[in-house]
Amino acid sequence: MTKNVGGIDRILRIVIGAALILGYFIGGDGAYSWLYLLGIIPLATGLIGWCPPYAILGMNTCSMKK
Repeated sequence: MTKNVGGIDRILRIVIGAALILGYFIGGDGAYSWLYLLGIIPLATGLIGWCPPYAILGMNTCSMKK
């Protein structure tokens, strides 16, 4: 599996995912308490560095060193 998420994209995914998950624990039982589940996806892809939709679409934000 080749990494296809890099740089700013990766940082943004981690920050947004962590914010959604943290919002659940801070916000409690609000109307949008299910958003923490969506936070798992960007957090995981940011930590792993690979995004399945990017692979399907042929996208790559990870810079390759030559």
